[in-house]
Amino acid sequence: MKKSLSTCWKTLISAVKQHVKPALGCTEPISLALAAATAADYLKKPITLIHAEVSPNLMKNGMGVTVPGTGMVGLPIAAALGAIAGDSKAGLEVLKNATPEQIDISKALLTSNAVRVVIKKECEEVLYCEVTVADEDSRVTVIIAGNHTNIVKIIFNGDIVFDKTVSETQQLVSPCQIKQALNNTNTQEIYDFVTQVPVEEISFILDAAHLNDALSKEGLTHSYGLHIGQTLQRQQQRGLLAKDLLSEIMIRTSAASDARMGGAILPAMSNSGSGNQGIAATMPVVVVAEYLQADDEKLARALILSHLLAIYIHHKFPALSALCAATTASMGAAGAIAWLMEERYEPMAMAISSMIGDISGVICDGASNSCAMKVSTGASAAYKAVLMALDNTCVTGNDGIVTHNVDTTIENLCALASRAMQHTDVQIIEIMEHKSVAIA
Repeated sequence: MKKSLSTCWKTLISAVKQHVKPALGCTEPISLALAAATAADYLKKPITLIHAEVSPNLMKNGMGVTVPGTGMVGLPIAAALGAIAGDSKAGLEVLKNATPEQIDISKALLTSNAVRVVIKKECEEVLYCEVTVADEDSRVTVIIAGNHTNIVKIIFNGDIVFDKTVSETQQLVSPCQIKQALNNTNTQEIYDFVTQVPVEEISFILDAAHLNDALSKEGLTHSYGLHIGQTLQRQQQRGLLAKDLLSEIMIRTSAASDARMGGAILPAMSNSGSGNQGIAATMPVVVVAEYLQADDEKLARALILSHLLAIYIHHKFPALSALCAATTASMGAAGAIAWLMEERYEPMAMAISSMIGDISGVICDGASNSCAMKVSTGASAAYKAVLMALDNTCVTGNDGIVTHNVDTTIENLCALASRAMQHTDVQIIEIMEHKSVAIA
């Protein structure tokens, strides 16, 4: 007889389904592309102008990343390709059907100075883009705010044709309900859910393994970005890096990030709006599960544990901040690997605490090829924390921001991201703006 699910468990499953989605390309420029594609749907004639205003954090995470299929970095090409070739119904896979001819048209728009992307001053939303696309007859503005696919307003020739505040769609489980559930849960309850829920309710998460492993194979087959995965693999062949489980975790995880940030035309399974977070929460778990010859049920439970822990931690701080969220997603991976190695709650909690004591200060200085370095760092730190936990040791409440309770330790980490590190974020954006001006 099928086990009935509690309301809490149903909400946790909805949380994973809403926060773990396929995404093609870095999600900040892709969000801009989605807004541009939505605006372009209203136009009948060739596009003559694209003007976008974005929040400082969206600019930070869009300046240095390659847009899939284009060989170009930055937000202008994302906006142009979204308007010319975007599928507005495809969400974070908005650019999946772009053809070479459409990419050429998009690049021509840039060459003619028809595309402009600027920072929106005094923007209250951390994640915000406002895109106006025009042809010779019409002008359409689309605003996305709050998360990467959250269209809140559409204005066509001066008339508001969509306003989410008055036409909010009803969902079976609303974002507010999910946020409340995450606020009310803890790591022990997440562990209990993952280990007891019927596997058929969570088997969908195996798609994360398939998508992100395909990205990893792409990153090891072709040279993308800083090609960290390939580099580490070559150093293995030279005898400078051991052929062991730790190396395999670093190589396959960083290779997926290499491909994603380097413009591979393959989707990543994202977490909390970030492909790198999805990769960080997935690939270390996949590698260890393969090593242990775990079956699909155990892999599914481990992946749900990793992704749900990553969501639980990430929901406590801003969508974009000065704290590298790939490292916090790796904390989810650490918990899941610990469970794969030893099916008890305590090693999982110990591994997360050690991760926070180890890499809690890694900054986010915008999405770029170097993200693969941080993904690799998070993956290796996760495995190190697990090895410590298996030896019954971890960073304790006697050290720094870590306490004797893992949930309180997570709260302390997120307090830094939500408050003190906001000043760091302002400084990072100022530095990047000055770099941009100097390069120009």
